Amino acid sequence: MQENKLSNYLHLHFIVFIWGFTAVLGKLISIEAIPLVLYRLAIASMFLFGYLLIKKIRLKISTKQLLYYFIGGIIIAIHWIAFFYAIKISNVSITLATLATGAFFASVLEPLFFKTKIKAYEIILSVLTFIGIAIIFKVESEFSLGIIIALIAAFLSALFTVINADFIKENDASVISFYELLFATFFMTVVALFQSDFDLSYFNIPEQDWIYIFILGSICTAYALTASTKLLKKISPFTMMLTVNLEPVYGIILALLVFGNDEKMETSFYYGAILIFIGVIFNSVIKLKKNDK
Repeated sequence: MQENKLSNYLHLHFIVFIWGFTAVLGKLISIEAIPLVLYRLAIASMFLFGYLLIKKIRLKISTKQLLYYFIGGIIIAIHWIAFFYAIKISNVSITLATLATGAFFASVLEPLFFKTKIKAYEIILSVLTFIGIAIIFKVESEFSLGIIIALIAAFLSALFTVINADFIKENDASVISFYELLFATFFMTVVALFQSDFDLSYFNIPEQDWIYIFILGSICTAYALTASTKLLKKISPFTMMLTVNLEPVYGIILALLVFGNDEKMETSFYYGAILIFIGVIFNSVIKLKKNDK
C-alpha cells in the first residue's frame, strides 16, 4: 500500500516536471499565445483520440457530462492563453512562481465544491506559499501585468483541477481529457476566427516551432493531462495543486539551463522558491500520515 502511495506521488512529480518544461517550450516557440494554444490543443486531441481507438474505450457520455466537459474545456483553454501570454510579456520564472498561488485557490474552492471543512494546515501552507510569492516579487514590480495574468491562470488551473476531481468519479480519465481538449480546441478555433490576421499565413509557422508544438501537444498535454486527471482518484485536488507549486522549481532550473542569464533572478526569488518547496514537502508528509491512520 505504501509503495502505491509513493508511486503515485513520484508519478505526480514527474508530470509536474513535464509541466515545468512546458513553460520553456512556450518561451522557445515564436508564435503568439492564441495560435500556440490552438495548435497545442488540436495535436493533443488527435493523440488522445488515437489512444482511445487503440484501447477501444467507449466515448459515449450523457448530455449532462457533455455540458460539464464543455465548461472544463473552456476553462483549460483560457488558462493556457493566460499562461503563455504571461510568459510572453514577462518570463518563465515570473509566470511559474505566480502559478504557485494555485494551492491557495484550491484550498478555498475544494470545500465549496465538495462541502468539506477548510483544513487549518492547508490554509497555513497556502499562506506560506503567498509569503514565498511576496518575497519573490518584492523587487519584480516591472512585471506587474505578467503577475496579474499569471494569477488568473493560477485560479483557472485550481478551478479546473477541482472540477476534474468531481468528473473522475463518473468516467475514465482519458475520456474526460479527450472531450475537454476537443471542446477547448473548438473554443480556440472560434477565438482565432475573430482575429484579424486569421488567413493562410496563420499556418505559416517555422519548422522548429512545429517540433516544439508537437512535443507540447503530445507529451506535455495529451499524456500529462490524462495522467494527472487519473491521479485525482488517489490524490486530493489540494495536494495536486500544492505539488504543482514545484513547477516553478523544475521550470526555473530548466529555464536557467536553456536561456542562461535571461532567467537569472534576484537572490530573494530563490528564497521564495525554497518556501514553496517546504510547503510541498510538509503537505506530502501530513497527507501520508493521515492515510496511514
